[in-house]
Amino acid sequence: MVSVGKFYDLLQSNGISLFTGVPDSLLKDFCAYVTDNSPKEQHIIAANEGAAVGIAAGHHLATGKVPLVYMQNSGIGNAVNPLLSLADEKVYSMPILLVIGWRGEPGGGHDEPQHVKQGLVTLPLLDTLGIPCQVLDSDEATALRQASDVISSCKASSKPHAIVIRKGTFGKYKLQREARNDYPLSREEALKIVVSRLAEKDMAVSTTGKLSRELFELREALGQGHGKDFLTVGSMGHSSSIALGIALEKPERRIWCFDGDGAFIMHMGAISNIGALAPGNFVHVVFNNGAHESVGGQPTLGFNMNIPAIAQSCGYKTAVTLTTQEEIEAFFNRLPALPAPALVELRVRIASRDDLGRPTTTPIENKKAFMQNLK
Repeated sequence: MVSVGKFYDLLQSNGISLFTGVPDSLLKDFCAYVTDNSPKEQHIIAANEGAAVGIAAGHHLATGKVPLVYMQNSGIGNAVNPLLSLADEKVYSMPILLVIGWRGEPGGGHDEPQHVKQGLVTLPLLDTLGIPCQVLDSDEATALRQASDVISSCKASSKPHAIVIRKGTFGKYKLQREARNDYPLSREEALKIVVSRLAEKDMAVSTTGKLSRELFELREALGQGHGKDFLTVGSMGHSSSIALGIALEKPERRIWCFDGDGAFIMHMGAISNIGALAPGNFVHVVFNNGAHESVGGQPTLGFNMNIPAIAQSCGYKTAVTLTTQEEIEAFFNRLPALPAPALVELRVRIASRDDLGRPTTTPIENKKAFMQNLK
């Protein structure tokens, strides 16, 4: 395995001092090391991968240096536009080093269904984008030579290059600056309270990560089946848009979006459409723990912003922040009489069960059951 400390030192020795991106489970040890060893102005956890490329471009323009952008391979899609229309050698020709976690690598063992296709096309996609890439070897000496060569080529050609990271490439490193809070409820505890208030005809769209896994297990425990929930196992940040599309077509049913703070921030512009169209059957619940918990616990900016105020400024009719069971229960008793769209920010602590399972139904099975219930 490759020491994240030695990899970081190699980057620093080559003049790379700006790190930005969206955390990934395969890169969590590297991201943790960067968090603990870089000043906050030099390590920016971006709203999304495209924004990270923009930040990197600005850093290059200001310093002439090579910046580093990290992401899961699912984030390449968010980054395609600025990579091609900004950083590409036929436009502004900017040397940006991409470090990409290879989820769903063919032959790399079992992975979740949302990663399978992305894993298949990762290297061909980078080739189509004209981005030279190197899959990092697990042997440390070889890996450091490879990384040094990629950086040299990136500088010489003044265009984006990629280093692709397989599962298990990096050695373990525990984050010291771990995001923490002391809110009384865990996300799962808050979710149980919310689900208990759903009416018979209500439908829910849940975001990627542990929240959807907790929702699936809660429905199992209650013996309720899964046809009333659309589990957005991928497509981070798009659950609210999916829920909006449903709400507009099914005005007679209340549609819930169970969102996370990282996902809400990633594509926050979506709430402008929700506010403008103002569906009266839309309830947006943001479970905010201030962390990208599913991929290593890196902090988000969830606690640095006034989410209800943002929602209200975009046209939501009701918007509140709640933290305790008593507050949640009291609010949901009043919810049917309140105007919608409504946003409920639930501030929760960072906590999840070690034995938390994963959905046992396939995405296609989930889609069919959900659509059948919508009829």
